Amino acid sequence: MNETLSADCYPVTLLPGMSRFYLDYCGGNDGLRVFNAALPLDCAWQRRPHLPAHWPELVRLLREQNPSPEAAPALNALAHGAGTVVTGQQVALFGGPLFTPFKMATAVARARQANSLGHPHAAIFWLASADHDFAEIDHVVFPAGRELAKLVYPRAPDAPLPVGRVQLDDSILPLVDRARELLGPSEATDALARAYQPGKTFAQAFADFYAALLSVNGLLVLDANVERRARDFHRLGAPVLRAAIERAEELHAALLERNQALETAGYHAQVAVLPQSSLLFLIDEKTGARQALKRTPPKAAEPGGLWQAGRQSYSTGDLVGLLEAEPERISPAALLRPVFQDFLLSTSLLIGGPAELAYFAQSAVLYERILGRQTPVAPRFSATLIEPSIAELLRRHQLTLDRVLAENSSSLAQLLASRAMPPETRERLLSAGVALDGELAMLVDWLRSQDEGLGRSAETAASKMQYQMNRLRTLAANFQMQREASLARHAETISQALYPGGVLQERLHGAAYYFARYGMDLAETLSVHAEKTCPGHRAIWL
Repeated sequence: MNETLSADCYPVTLLPGMSRFYLDYCGGNDGLRVFNAALPLDCAWQRRPHLPAHWPELVRLLREQNPSPEAAPALNALAHGAGTVVTGQQVALFGGPLFTPFKMATAVARARQANSLGHPHAAIFWLASADHDFAEIDHVVFPAGRELAKLVYPRAPDAPLPVGRVQLDDSILPLVDRARELLGPSEATDALARAYQPGKTFAQAFADFYAALLSVNGLLVLDANVERRARDFHRLGAPVLRAAIERAEELHAALLERNQALETAGYHAQVAVLPQSSLLFLIDEKTGARQALKRTPPKAAEPGGLWQAGRQSYSTGDLVGLLEAEPERISPAALLRPVFQDFLLSTSLLIGGPAELAYFAQSAVLYERILGRQTPVAPRFSATLIEPSIAELLRRHQLTLDRVLAENSSSLAQLLASRAMPPETRERLLSAGVALDGELAMLVDWLRSQDEGLGRSAETAASKMQYQMNRLRTLAANFQMQREASLARHAETISQALYPGGVLQERLHGAAYYFARYGMDLAETLSVHAEKTCPGHRAIWL
């Protein structure tokens, strides 16, 4: 790790588009305890839940999925009762966006903190391979100079299969070649090329890529839907799935009540709970497609209610029988998945992003009713990585990250141009603007004192004059940009690097780009930064 790396910490309010719930959560608002009594405000989360009866079997399955020598210490710790810090993400093409390793680094950092205090813990990454929205994971975006290169896997599955089971074919090879061109030769690029090969599934390729990057940090990966072991994992988690079947009405009513409470408190429900929605999916035994199970409330003719998957109907007894015979065919939906996951892993602490924290506010009622406890949750660390060439442009133009996030590429170019004007031009424009505003304010006040209607007309006329003054500033800035063509290029370069298209870098740029440019040690760098105290957003100078 480069010890000279530095970072700046900004408040979470800097981030655009964050929900009120997330801002309040990061701000430590005690009012949110109503929605999750297990907020990790201290170290109490390190006292892990009791080991479940299935623990030896779970550790065996984890050993099978994590065969590398680097994983052995964490696996041995689990075998002796260590707790778990868990996070997860969808299995996207070429490792997905930057926030994925940010989640991993946060889990590793929290496990290290617990270990340092004498509470053994291991970090586990849950592969979200059961989702079926292929369009969310079939692409990746890599920086390419002042542009962004989007690579898209061209073969969508014929049926809505769980994305983790979609098998790569030969069409992955041109994408790997293109990735090599964009990323350049490096150990990380070689790891990506080895991982994404025809015949592998999306989940296998994703897991292999990150195992190469982060196994030295002790991170374990778990895929509960891998075809060969899905039955084993779902058999262990069957008590949660069975509760979702047999107690469907109770759980549905609890979720409706929770959603109403969130909305009354001024928050939003991340997941809509509709009259027929349930907490489960059914995997078709022939096609492997995942179908939402819809619930029909109990009636006189069907006191146990009915379940519908596509055109097929099931009684509650039918589904319980299916769960006992083929548990891998029953899959938890978004709100139940963390409960299923934490039952399996006896999770001490769950790491999530902004949207996931809102999920947990809803899922908390399921935790209480099914597990009898709530898992503490903590936000992943959030950061913008600043490359040396971009750092030089920021220094040259005296820009900070918060200012960049307040602009788009066009307005940033205007800002650079206004700063590049000759000092005398800037001073004259400023002086004229201040004088105009002052004189207009006094004139409007005087006219309003004479007559209210006259004052309103004066306000309208004054705003038109101020608009023309602003237009004059813009004309001067545009003239400066024409004289210095590099200003627009610099603005575009900075925006694409730090705030591409008005989206946070961590949500768009592919993580593989940064590992290729800055080495496999970047994983350790991120973990170290995640250990440090910053309640908001980091600017990390590479």
